[in-house]
Amino acid sequence: MAIFGKKGGSKQEQKSGARKHVARQAKLVAGVAHEIIRAPWFSEKALIATEKGVYTFDIPARATKTAIAGAIKEIYKVEPCKIRIVNLPAKRKAMRTKHGVGTRAARRKAYVYLNKGDTIQFA
Repeated sequence: MAIFGKKGGSKQEQKSGARKHVARQAKLVAGVAHEIIRAPWFSEKALIATEKGVYTFDIPARATKTAIAGAIKEIYKVEPCKIRIVNLPAKRKAMRTKHGVGTRAARRKAYVYLNKGDTIQFA
């Protein structure tokens, strides 16, 4: 009967195949990768996320997702699954001086998701 098809297995079995998802990557000029990935972002929230395969990095304002994916592959030899970017606005902070108020710079960070079993070693 052709109505039901000849492929066996349920949708769950077909979804859980060994195929990995890989984010789009841009080819980078030599030496640019360390300008795109400035440094790992170490905070309590970021360290908890590393247990789930999500790594956080400080990035410049001009960095794109494809450039970040290419830089991660070049530096850490790991292909990212997905990348999310967050813009952190500048904040006014109270200073302990006569002038009273200062401004903390605006920052930008990238959350890099890896496939199961992949890790990044910071050493």
